[in-house]
Amino acid sequence: MLSDFNGADKVYVACGYTDLRKGIDGLATIVQQQFQLDPFTNTLFLFCGRRRDRIKALYWEKDGFILLYKRLEQGAYQWPRNESEVRSLSPQQYRWLMEGLRIEQPKAHRPVVGLSMI
Repeated sequence: MLSDFNGADKVYVACGYTDLRKGIDGLATIVQQQFQLDPFTNTLFLFCGRRRDRIKALYWEKDGFILLYKRLEQGAYQWPRNESEVRSLSPQQYRWLMEGLRIEQPKAHRPVVGLSMI
């Protein structure tokens, strides 16, 4: 379910380590106070612990929060570690992260903008 989650308008990843003992209220507080974002929007917030084999996701579903938890049996997530930072992810970056890849793929094709035919 988390690997193909597409219900959110935006996806944010909490860079660095998060204490995964925190529940819904603790994670929502991080979103509000540390990152200055509103957890009551159609946004998926992702958190990862030190071992990088477990993630928690927080999502507001109009009448309450959903807390998703995933533990990998093998391997680890390639989690960005810039402490105290939150990053917005594109749908492609989200797929890469869920597939165990880094969110920055240097060899990936980048969209070209600003072209015109004259």
